[in-house]
Amino acid sequence: MGCFGFLKLMMFVFNGIIFLAGAAILGVGIWVKVDSGSVLSFLGKIENAPAELSQVLNVGYLLIAIGALLVIIGFLGCCGAVKESKCMLLLFFIIVLLVFIAEVAGAVVILVFRPLADELIQKLGTAAVQNIKVDYGKNPDVTGLWNTTMSTLKCCGFYNSSDFVGSPYYVSHDKQYPPQCCPGMSYSCNQTVADSVTTITGCFPKIMQLIDENTVVIVGVALGIAVLEICAMAVSMILFCRIKSMSA
Repeated sequence: MGCFGFLKLMMFVFNGIIFLAGAAILGVGIWVKVDSGSVLSFLGKIENAPAELSQVLNVGYLLIAIGALLVIIGFLGCCGAVKESKCMLLLFFIIVLLVFIAEVAGAVVILVFRPLADELIQKLGTAAVQNIKVDYGKNPDVTGLWNTTMSTLKCCGFYNSSDFVGSPYYVSHDKQYPPQCCPGMSYSCNQTVADSVTTITGCFPKIMQLIDENTVVIVGVALGIAVLEICAMAVSMILFCRIKSMSA
């Protein structure tokens, strides 16, 4: 197998994986849109939520768009390599290039507009705490989702246990906090006990901690994707030029 045949094989295998991944993401996106009990519907119930938060409700459409894009890219890459189609290879190169440019632009926007992101997070925190104080212990959907989140992440409240003060659960349980705020305790979870548990933090600080601990991994994955995109563009252009010279 010559260099040209090897590049064709790599192009086919690589884009076959992209095609399958895109199909999986597309399926998840469709599933999210038809699942009425998902987290998205919960976010839509948060009172006084910032207007920007409504964009999260479109995550299903985002997954569908990403999945469809990956399916198209994978299809063009596979068929372009196997059929030796200059048109498909050139279209593949253009689409990957546009995606790469969009990713770089997005990274720049995030860095430049970081204060706006911090402001949005602050608004989200205010809305989440208000949601706990109004609905936790009264609304079964909200209560169940918060309980699941706290049990999974091993956290308590959005910022800390004080978020539950004044909530329906707090009032109806004689000023007690949810048991997730006092893990391993067999007695009541009051403020004294909750404050003494130093291993439990709020869910938002917990998520930020997980992100900070995995920053290297996140950056590594981002750089790896960028390198793969550059390699894919290079290979597609090499094949395009080779096929064009052969046809000439």
